[in-house]
Amino acid sequence: MAKVKIPVNKVQELRVICKKFNNDPGELINVLHEAQNLLGYLPAEVQEIVAEELNVSVAHVYGVVTFYSFFSMLPKGKHPISICMGTACYVRGAEKVLEEFKRRLDIKVGETTPDGKFSLSCLRCVGACGLAPVITIGERVYGRVSPEDVKKILDEY
Repeated sequence: MAKVKIPVNKVQELRVICKKFNNDPGELINVLHEAQNLLGYLPAEVQEIVAEELNVSVAHVYGVVTFYSFFSMLPKGKHPISICMGTACYVRGAEKVLEEFKRRLDIKVGETTPDGKFSLSCLRCVGACGLAPVITIGERVYGRVSPEDVKKILDEY
């Protein structure tokens, strides 16, 4: 994988975020949240800077980033699409909805479209089981989604 070149001003902003939390290793999750808000994702280079600033190992930072599904090491699209794969959604056809998104966007789970417009991921549970199957695009929730709805939903964006 190619090394990501982080602009100098963003590196400085990352260091400011760490200082805001007193470079306290106990604030790692808060630092990572703000870092991801700043850059949109957490590539290895960002993890290295955070580890250095908080005086923890890169392996520790990586462990936290990969443990929590909120964090992403890959850039997300402008409109991140998440398909709920919880039991209710799965039983009601979420897998077919996912397959239709993959087909229409021509990407796999975890990938972003070449134009940077959409990215695709799966979630464990959105907490809207009565509306299964459920997808989210950004903060917007769509319920009772069928494969036939996918084109219309994508056309909104």
